[in-house]
Amino acid sequence: MSEARAKLAAMAGSGSRPYFHLLGETELDDLHTMLAALRDRRDEVLAAWYQAYSLYVGDQRSLIEAEFMRLFGLEFDLIVADILRRDMDAFAADVRLSGERLARYGVPFSEVIISLHLFEESAWPFFAGAEMPSPRLYHSFDKLSHCRIVVLADAYFHSTATRAAVRIAGLEREAARLGVRARNRFHGLVGASSAMRDLYERIEAAGATRGTVLIAGESGTGKELVARALHEVGPAPHAPFVALNCAAIPRELIESELFGYRRGAFSGATNDYLGLFRAAEGGSLFLDEVTEMGPDTQSKLLRTIQERTVRPVGSTREVPVNVRLIASTNRDLDAAVRRGHLREDLYYRLQASILQIAPLRERPEDIELLADHFIEVFNRQHIRPTPVAGVEPDALEAMRAYRWPGNVRELANAIESAFTFGRSHTIRLEDLPATIVSRSGDSTPAQGLSLTTFSEAERTLVARALEAAAGNKVRAARMLGISRKRLYAKIAKFGL
Repeated sequence: MSEARAKLAAMAGSGSRPYFHLLGETELDDLHTMLAALRDRRDEVLAAWYQAYSLYVGDQRSLIEAEFMRLFGLEFDLIVADILRRDMDAFAADVRLSGERLARYGVPFSEVIISLHLFEESAWPFFAGAEMPSPRLYHSFDKLSHCRIVVLADAYFHSTATRAAVRIAGLEREAARLGVRARNRFHGLVGASSAMRDLYERIEAAGATRGTVLIAGESGTGKELVARALHEVGPAPHAPFVALNCAAIPRELIESELFGYRRGAFSGATNDYLGLFRAAEGGSLFLDEVTEMGPDTQSKLLRTIQERTVRPVGSTREVPVNVRLIASTNRDLDAAVRRGHLREDLYYRLQASILQIAPLRERPEDIELLADHFIEVFNRQHIRPTPVAGVEPDALEAMRAYRWPGNVRELANAIESAFTFGRSHTIRLEDLPATIVSRSGDSTPAQGLSLTTFSEAERTLVARALEAAAGNKVRAARMLGISRKRLYAKIAKFGL
């Protein structure tokens, strides 16, 4: 009989139940006093553990202090309580959950193992027992660590393999269901043109890293959709995705919105505010129209990117953050730098990874796909006696010939308008907004055709949007692709 089998037999014969073929009641007796002491000095143990982790792994570590404390602190609390109760089934279940959490969070396995070994080194100084722990206690603690690593590693790899298998199976089912169309859609983006296929590939390449990305494209091209796709294909798709339109709030408020503030930092600051960087911890922060920031805020943004820290307004302390920054602009980048809308140093930092979205007029082959997509969306959202089945050929031709200055957003609004005013089971030419019908192809109008002025056409569009939205100004503004504030100004201007 081997030595290991002999030991197991001896443990069984003495009534001592073996756990994981390593631990028995004797080892649990040895560990009880030590673990109770570590539980009582929990915060000190975790702080020393994180310090050892950050020194050993260095700047390449995946977890900042808050993440480390949350992930490993939870496991520490649970497994210490489990062992002190001698509930080894709960211990195994809690360690497995920890392994699954770490895999889901994207922490490299090598870093997980390093962290577990560093726990042993960090814990010993806080043991309030004998000055020189006995070799037997060392041996029992080492056995516990081995059990923990084995169970956690199994859960980590099982979770990773399971998630990969589920994702592959899901993609296969989706591809079988949608056929060729599945290759024309990518994380909410729609298009089969070469420009869009190139964009999908660049998103996947950029998404695999945690680097800063700048998205450039005209208004209405779908910059936020691209940002969300980057987040979803990245290493932490379940972490927060936080978006801010920098043009939607006053410049003087952007800094406190991004970096947070301390109570009393300014008039009205009655409570501490974390800020959007800290709200997006572990995930992605999307700054739409970053060129609308003031130069001073852009400078602080650059420092945050470089140092991975923020300083809340009214505070003297830097707070570490682990956030992927995604920025966007609808301006020409070189012109924005020349005119002072974008700091040159920030531009150089952002230009390492730029995703350019082609305007809709440069990819007319995507118009039919997009029209079909929005028809599906609005068929789900709108209640009609008969669902809309598609677009009539002459209407589709007019849409292909139109220049779409508002890009995909304008196309979505045109389809929604056709849903509202059309009564057929298809979208006809006469159901489309007049601007698309009259301006398609930028052709010269026929003799005798009466054209409205721009102001009259604008008034008609606003009135139709309000009618279609049943007076709901938020929805009407969304249909027109403008802010609610601008809509109120147009209502006043036209006396609607």
